[in-house]
Amino acid sequence: MRTRRKQPDVPAPDSPWSEIVPGLWMGGHEFRGQSGVEFAVVRDEFDLVQTLLRLPGHGPDPGVEHHVWPIPDGPLDGTQLAGVIRLAEAACEALDGGRRVLVRCYHGYNRSGLVIAHALVRRSHSAEQAIRLIRSRRSPWALHNELFVDYLRAGLSTARLLEELAE
Repeated sequence: MRTRRKQPDVPAPDSPWSEIVPGLWMGGHEFRGQSGVEFAVVRDEFDLVQTLLRLPGHGPDPGVEHHVWPIPDGPLDGTQLAGVIRLAEAACEALDGGRRVLVRCYHGYNRSGLVIAHALVRRSHSAEQAIRLIRSRRSPWALHNELFVDYLRAGLSTARLLEELAE
């Protein structure tokens, strides 16, 4: 399965991860550091790490709860959307328990943005508020995948039903 498209016009973020709301962080596997592009390696900074694109050697440390759900940065089927919904629910439950959560993908823009935005919608933000908040806290490049923005505007449950009908 292809999980990431090369997009040379999309710059690496300035930090490995960014706090979107207290306790909920969005990040990736690489970022623009002082010496150029650097790898973002998670150790034990977070209580729960959700990974949408797994690369070896990027953590987290043993003992850190780690959910892995590889999805493409492109059209998602009903099963993949159901997984995104479950990750957002788990992130919300962890936040309710006072835990620090990182949701990450390659750059920390699209796939992680989809999960975080759905978590924010579950916590009473509108889709538009969630998108704006993510872009202001992570990067203007966050959620530049217009299909993911369409999913959020329609609602992930609705998008999932439509994808399952089309299968």
